[in-house]
Amino acid sequence: MSNSITTKRLLRVQEIIAPNGPIPVGKSTWWEGVKSGRFPQPIKLGPRITVWREEDIESLLANGAEDGV
Repeated sequence: MSNSITTKRLLRVQEIIAPNGPIPVGKSTWWEGVKSGRFPQPIKLGPRITVWREEDIESLLANGAEDGV
């Protein structure tokens, strides 16, 4: 039996949104989209640490958001 572990990263908001990330929106727009369900839901690692699965962001980029990114 082969145990192949695919390494996927967890991304912080700064790595996802403009100007450093691939999603051309600001922080307020990003959080509004997360709240409305337009963007993927985050994972809370701590009180001040929020991340997103890399595959969720890749899927968002591949399929686009409902309103278009």
